[in-house]
Amino acid sequence: MILVLRALGVGDLATAVPALRALRAAHPDRELVLAAPAWLAPLVELVGGVDRLVDTPGLGRMGWAGAPPRLAVNLHGRGPQSHRMLAAVRPGRLLGFGNPSAGFADGPAWDESEHEVRRWCRLLEWYGIPADRCDLTLRRPPSAGVPTGVSVLHPGSKIVGKRWPADRFAALARGLTARGHRVVLTGSPDERELAVRVAVRAGLPADAVLAGRTGLRELAALVAYARVVVSGDTGVAHLATGFATPSVVLFGPVPPAVWGPPPDRPRHRVIWAGERDWPSWDGVGSHPSLTALGVEEVSAAVDEVERESGAVTA
Repeated sequence: MILVLRALGVGDLATAVPALRALRAAHPDRELVLAAPAWLAPLVELVGGVDRLVDTPGLGRMGWAGAPPRLAVNLHGRGPQSHRMLAAVRPGRLLGFGNPSAGFADGPAWDESEHEVRRWCRLLEWYGIPADRCDLTLRRPPSAGVPTGVSVLHPGSKIVGKRWPADRFAALARGLTARGHRVVLTGSPDERELAVRVAVRAGLPADAVLAGRTGLRELAALVAYARVVVSGDTGVAHLATGFATPSVVLFGPVPPAVWGPPPDRPRHRVIWAGERDWPSWDGVGSHPSLTALGVEEVSAAVDEVERESGAVTA
């Protein structure tokens, strides 16, 4: 049995898909168990190849009651805590990045600037397990129960500084609506107030606010069958990449070279103001690197990805 640790969120799981599939291909006859938050189960189903999910909401004590796994793989981080967490279940072998402070001298060196997809593929390749960094495609879920062909705007982010200003999302929503898009606003329950604020400023109907009203399964279906997705650097952007849904991703303090969609895919457009000497930021509201992005630039990018993906614009 193979135990894989990735106790993080939507985008983290989506970027680990090539590594998970590489492990599945390398060990087709072994049970593949993923230690991740239970709420990710609908997305795990769309990844495929995972036999079982062990609820692991974060780093700490893993709820592992089985026999020691033959192989444990740290796709969570560089350690030391994640290394120690896996070592505690006494695996036959542990694969991970080298971390002497965790008492783990094996594995390649960590590269802080490395793209997240490449990082985990490189880890496995160091151990002789080939991985296809382009293997990001997710299975398409059933579309029943969600609107299809809508333009998904996702104004929220767990990190407030990575949010594009709400008034600009509202202006974008007004412009897209005028061009024939049916705009909906997604987000978590905690982001519903933000989505409502955007909807009111954009003049959207109340039923356009889906934030807080969809579970992960429904959100995935919305993205999979959307006309276009516009979001910050968050999990929804990675779902759009996985479903090859045309998307525009707004990057701020973290460069797209670390978390962005593959640069060779025409269906996805990254907008980033680059690395500059930004004004001091007090940690409140959007980071200056995001306030530097204008509505017209984002709107034009929406048109570009639609043209390149063959979508029909109004």
